[in-house]
Amino acid sequence: MKGLVTLIGLGNPGPDYAQTRHNAGFWFIEAIARRYQIALKTEARFHGLTGRGQVEGHEIRLLLPTTFMNRSGQSVAPFLRFFQLPVEQTLIAHDELDIPAGHIRLKKGGGHGGHNGLRDICPHIGQDFWRLRLGIGHPGHKDKVTGHVLGKAPTHEQQILDQMINFCLDQLPLLLRGEFDRATQQLNGYKP
Repeated sequence: MKGLVTLIGLGNPGPDYAQTRHNAGFWFIEAIARRYQIALKTEARFHGLTGRGQVEGHEIRLLLPTTFMNRSGQSVAPFLRFFQLPVEQTLIAHDELDIPAGHIRLKKGGGHGGHNGLRDICPHIGQDFWRLRLGIGHPGHKDKVTGHVLGKAPTHEQQILDQMINFCLDQLPLLLRGEFDRATQQLNGYKP
């Protein structure tokens, strides 16, 4: 099976949102860019930050939409179309309320699950992409969700989230080689 060629992280742009839980997808892509020294630069035509580089012999493209979460499709769709990047070799990393903080789920396909970023992306590109669901936990009541996702995690929780991102980063070579079963086993089995 062919490995991933495109990695996209979801979040909100700007310093006010940089450390909020909703930006967990951004954190993962930024971590890849740091580790593998891939420069991210603003591309107005894609409404995002993009990068291209090599990871252990595999060429990859990175995208961080700067459209705000609920308009992510306006960035993702033109990016994939322009470079003719296959949807089935694309991974979208995003925060996930329904998974405890620090836990991870890798899956292919499925609906948007109420996630506003995915809700905007699916009508543009379909659902046949990989999702890296980064657990941020649920605040316990739906009235508290907005404050939770747009809030900063306390220090001890942020350490758990940082460890989660680092663990995902360590599994990246498996994803690029197309070893999805092994990657799924490792990621979904991770315990913070």
